[in-house]
Amino acid sequence: MLNQQTIARPFSLSGIGLHSGEQVSVTVSPAPIDAGRYFIYGDTKIPADTTVVSASQLSTELRHNGTGVRTVEHLLSALFGMGIHNACIELDRPELPILDGSALPWVAEIAKVGITNQVDGDLLMLLAETVTVRKGDSFVTAIPADTLRFTYGIEFPSKAIGEQWFSWSPAIADFSDRFVREIAPARTFTLSAYIDQMRAAGLIKGGSLENAIVCDGDRWVNPPLRFENEPCRHKLLDLIGDLSLLGFLPRAHILAYKASHNLHAEFALAIATKQGLKI
Repeated sequence: MLNQQTIARPFSLSGIGLHSGEQVSVTVSPAPIDAGRYFIYGDTKIPADTTVVSASQLSTELRHNGTGVRTVEHLLSALFGMGIHNACIELDRPELPILDGSALPWVAEIAKVGITNQVDGDLLMLLAETVTVRKGDSFVTAIPADTLRFTYGIEFPSKAIGEQWFSWSPAIADFSDRFVREIAPARTFTLSAYIDQMRAAGLIKGGSLENAIVCDGDRWVNPPLRFENEPCRHKLLDLIGDLSLLGFLPRAHILAYKASHNLHAEFALAIATKQGLKI
């Protein structure tokens, strides 16, 4: 987590795109120092950073020179959670596979191929002042702090989910170990009442009970949950993936409530602006 690292050798995974419903194959390969994480689709190289983040429904999309890749957040969260700063990600369709709906399959492959240390560094950056973005009653804020801390809250009109809060304060020395145990297994989720509406909008064509947990009123359609507050933990998984577009995490208490991928992206852009980074 403190150093620039890459994976020791390439690995590949295949699966269905959550929104496209298309079969996609992805190969993740080592990349050199300061290359960052980047995608290759067709003839286009798309950096995983705030310069190319694009508004997208129910996922994070990166667009560069007219070409986009979508639903990148779980893989980016896995890479950052495992301390991988540099990686080349090649795919044959424009949406990453949803796999089981969590970051765990990506984490398992990274652990299998191993990690190579490249250069000492610090992927935490001091934050000069509080940064906040909001939309209605949803918000994300970062308050400068001596240690890294996340707090995420969600609220849904379902007794099975209701209002949930999760606070996570990993020490940098064991960030990756705790990410693997406490964040990576949390799967994407939805309410059964939303499914027809989302499919009518051309979304979740590849969604199934194999890659999402589905809530119907006061019960889960496909239990058991991996955590009692699995939905809230998944939102933090998404936030870490979206914040990884900065290339670092702010040394701060990061507090989010009912935030979307779009609000996560706006937050990352706001931090980049405050820190004087290129956007």
